[in-house]
Amino acid sequence: MPSPPPRPDPALPDLTGTVALVTGAGGGIGAGIARRFAAAGAAVVVHHRGGSGASARTAHRVAAEIVEHGGRAVTAEGDVTDLDACAAVTGVAVETFGRLDAVVACAGVQPVSPLDELDRAGWDEVVGTNAGGSFATVRAAAEAMRTRGGSITLVASIEGSRPARGHAHYAASKAATIMLAKGAALEHGRAGIRVNSVSPGLVDRPGLESAWPDGVASWRRSAPLGRMGEPGDIGDACVFLASPMARWITGHDLVVDGGMSVVPGW
Repeated sequence: MPSPPPRPDPALPDLTGTVALVTGAGGGIGAGIARRFAAAGAAVVVHHRGGSGASARTAHRVAAEIVEHGGRAVTAEGDVTDLDACAAVTGVAVETFGRLDAVVACAGVQPVSPLDELDRAGWDEVVGTNAGGSFATVRAAAEAMRTRGGSITLVASIEGSRPARGHAHYAASKAATIMLAKGAALEHGRAGIRVNSVSPGLVDRPGLESAWPDGVASWRRSAPLGRMGEPGDIGDACVFLASPMARWITGHDLVVDGGMSVVPGW
């Protein structure tokens, strides 16, 4: 007899029967979000941009891990800044699993450049990928959810309200992402589509501490909870927002930063 499906992690809301799409799941935070949706019992479409690079390998590995543990997952690729490509990615969810209930838009870039050295191409790359990709994802997700309703969560950043030096383009793109979620919540609510954003603080990744020891040490000293975030911390917030527990929450920006946003700057 076939083995029964795995019991969802009891620490998470039960999303058994839910189908979720996570864009940018070839990156550290996106991969962590995809894993937590699977741990909650959801079927997951693990998106990456395409090609054969590190992000594609990560996305395929995450999907394989989910399946190996008894879950359901497939990969999908496409440029999230392209409306047709986003529609094709949401189509993978519907074609494979029969529906689409939750979308998390996590695809993005975060280069560093002083503002007086930033050219128009650099600005357009960051704002176009982060805010533009969120826009295209919202359009495609809302169309797929129009008859059933659902949840859309945009991954923004605490830099959407508290920029860092060298991140003016990134901060602007994330401020736009937060406001896009609010505007989409206003327009799509009557269709039963909830739209929120999640704003992470500093999230750990391999090599971060060795590459930026002073910044990591400063964060740990300053953050009320005394540590960096983990991808699963962001994933749990996204699972919550996609769950029935958040059924009356829309247009909200959920800050997940270990309390750093309340630290005074003086």
